[in-house]
Amino acid sequence: MKDTVTELLGAALAALQSEGTLPADQTFTPQVGNTKDKAHGDYACNIALVAAKAAGCPPRQLAEALIARLPESPAVAKVEIAGPGFINFFMTAESAISIAAEILEQGSRFGRNNSGQSSRVQVEFVSANPTGPLHVGHGRGAAIGDSLCRLLEANGYDVTREFYYNDAGAQIDNLAKSVQARVKGLGPDDASWPEDGYRGEYINDVAQSYLKGETVTADDREVTGKADPEDSQAIREFAVAYLRREQDLDLKAFGVEFDVYFLESSLYQDGKVEATVKRLQENGYTYEQDGAMWLRTTEFGDDKDRVMRKKDGGYTYFLPDVAYHLDKWQRGFTTVINEQGADHHSTVTRVRAGLQALKAGIPQGWPDYVLHQMVMVTRSGQEVKISKRAGSYVTVRDLIDEVGRDATRFFLAARRVDSQLTFDIDLARSQTNENPVYYIQYAHARICSVLRKLAGEHGIERGRNEVAGDLALLTLDEEKELANQLAKYPELVRTSADAREPHHLTHYLRELAGLFHTYYNAHKALVDDPALRDARLTLYLAVRQVIANGLDLLGISAPEEM
Repeated sequence: MKDTVTELLGAALAALQSEGTLPADQTFTPQVGNTKDKAHGDYACNIALVAAKAAGCPPRQLAEALIARLPESPAVAKVEIAGPGFINFFMTAESAISIAAEILEQGSRFGRNNSGQSSRVQVEFVSANPTGPLHVGHGRGAAIGDSLCRLLEANGYDVTREFYYNDAGAQIDNLAKSVQARVKGLGPDDASWPEDGYRGEYINDVAQSYLKGETVTADDREVTGKADPEDSQAIREFAVAYLRREQDLDLKAFGVEFDVYFLESSLYQDGKVEATVKRLQENGYTYEQDGAMWLRTTEFGDDKDRVMRKKDGGYTYFLPDVAYHLDKWQRGFTTVINEQGADHHSTVTRVRAGLQALKAGIPQGWPDYVLHQMVMVTRSGQEVKISKRAGSYVTVRDLIDEVGRDATRFFLAARRVDSQLTFDIDLARSQTNENPVYYIQYAHARICSVLRKLAGEHGIERGRNEVAGDLALLTLDEEKELANQLAKYPELVRTSADAREPHHLTHYLRELAGLFHTYYNAHKALVDDPALRDARLTLYLAVRQVIANGLDLLGISAPEEM
């Protein structure tokens, strides 16, 4: 319906241009929005305020001229001018309800579009160090990243999901030392325990598996434990493979899959880190000072230059990041989105600076970043901090075991990424209207229940996407409001992907479910009048389809029974 309003205004603008009221050599594009207050109609447009100067008249006068030249449309009940010159459109109930037939015709395709035109997009998310189980922060990144991928695909993009394994550096050294200590029978409370060692119970699980000579299979490798307490390299390789497998199982339990697993170690093995250093040197952006090699990142907007190579000869973590992103660019990804925790904020400027210093034709501001804030888990109003499995943090698997995959995914994606999130375990487990994911899924299940009742008690089978009854009979305000909410869905899919903000979906579905439950409680669908019954059930089916479509973009199931 918004498109209809836009087309009508476009015709009125063209008429004023042909008459000379508006200059013919200027382009006027009406921006039509949904109204927040239904007293102001269904849609509003500020084009009269925008174009008043060009017309040389007050906005209200231009608004009157535009309304006078609007083509006749059966979709519009009336048009009013509000305030300084806003144009408000009141649509007919019949035109609003027509969206139900459109939804059922398109089914699971409703809301999808081809605006991306198969453009390639790479989304990197989770990218946890293989040093332990995935914590709740990784879970938030997984929920946001995977939902964003689904949204981009719904907009016609060709999406590649990528996981970057930091399998090199000090943290992996600490992991190997921790497992080796456990292999030798030491515990975290022993005086000789590694200073920066990992203390979770999972370290002992790795050690025992190694000592038993078990074989673990990760994405690209199979490693068998040598059971030798002195072979630190063998322990290191086994521990990394073991924990990569554990993280794979965490992700599988969460319903997240990746197309590419990229190893940091491969950047060194393939000479890409050294090649990046050489290129930066040749471009004149490096210098030696205090025994270290520095990169002149200040020339590209950083607040200070950054160390690339430390005094001991090792590289700082941002240098392989630059090499890694150059590799992404060379693989042909002109759009790259990194979904990471907010603690990566300081790396954004320096990585982009390093990429500019390479002079590889990479645009400024590339890649895109989506940075999520921390998650606090609570139970009975108290923060939960410790997991037996991890030792010092709440894991994704803990939450899934507690509340299930659907609730975990929904709650972790339900807030703006730049806002801190409190995950209330008690709320996520509750089967009440206060639990948003339960409330939404219950709306879907409720519709399925009505259809089962129709078949069981009345002997009438209704096709899943069958349009029946006279939709013109749906004249109630609640029916029109439901239809208007359904009509918002396609635009929401587009804008959520463009803004990289999947949380809009959760709010939309919560509102849609609320409108449906209110309508369901006030007006029966299984009435004696067959035409009215069938029309209301058509609206029910449309609501069910949009809920299912929206939940799918969040990676959440749409149950038929609850």
